[in-house]
Amino acid sequence: MKVRIGIGSIPLAAGPGPGPELADLVDELEARRIDSLWLADQASAPLIDPLVGMGFAVSRTRHLKVGSGVVVLPGRNPALVAAQLASLAALAPKRILPAFGVRPAIAAERQLFPAPNGDRAALFDESLTVVRRLLAEPRVTHHGRFFHLDDVSVAPLPPRSPDIWLGGRAPAGLRRVGRLADGWLGSLVTPDEAADARAQIERAAAEAGREIEDDHYGTNIAVAPPDASEADVAAARERVTRRRPDLDPACLVPHGWGEARELVRRYVDAGLTKFVVRPAAPVPAWAGFLDQLASELRPLEDELSDE
Repeated sequence: MKVRIGIGSIPLAAGPGPGPELADLVDELEARRIDSLWLADQASAPLIDPLVGMGFAVSRTRHLKVGSGVVVLPGRNPALVAAQLASLAALAPKRILPAFGVRPAIAAERQLFPAPNGDRAALFDESLTVVRRLLAEPRVTHHGRFFHLDDVSVAPLPPRSPDIWLGGRAPAGLRRVGRLADGWLGSLVTPDEAADARAQIERAAAEAGREIEDDHYGTNIAVAPPDASEADVAAARERVTRRRPDLDPACLVPHGWGEARELVRRYVDAGLTKFVVRPAAPVPAWAGFLDQLASELRPLEDELSDE
């Protein structure tokens, strides 16, 4: 299994982003050979659209992988999403990491991704099926509840469809990963919860006659850098408490790289190998945070991989 650690993009303390500074961030990641960059889908935030940003990032690099964390699929035309992914995969083979979600995390943005009342999950499942078929088959005819396609294709069809990852932690979402996806990217889950989530996904995959690769399980980690103020650490943990009031937020938001290394090791013991790290507190510039990540966390990729 390959342990890999990438970075999640968020605004800098000095202002909105990544906008003009996205080029600098991408260049810094490539120079340090950091594994991947994951771009959030938050239409109302000062962030670059993830699919646009993925194309921009791969055009400037030769090694960096780029992912979406996560693109909301219901409310988008799945055939057009498939066409975008096919183009990205043609531009950067093996470097495109699409991850999809059912609905925006920000309640105010849900009106931007319309779905019939009570049918968002069903719409997601059919949308994902359309995306997967169009990325794998030269011609697709599909007549479902929400979409009707006759002899449709996207081009250029990639020689190998990109692996598609899903987020979510509810039982229905985990079963969906097993039935329809190639990997799972969790969020706000403890190592014990992650181990249970993997077991649920594996059971659902087996029931569907499928198998998820061993190293296709991961999670997001927000790290408060060592120099983060107590107020910033408390604010980061309070944000976690609002979404997971049942947990001690300190178990999900490590303060300092020692705590972060220990958390990564616990996740690996639970069966996870892919990690998207982002600062839990404002940072004045990306370069310093990336230097720390490269020196403090990236050695774990070799230490914990079993190949």
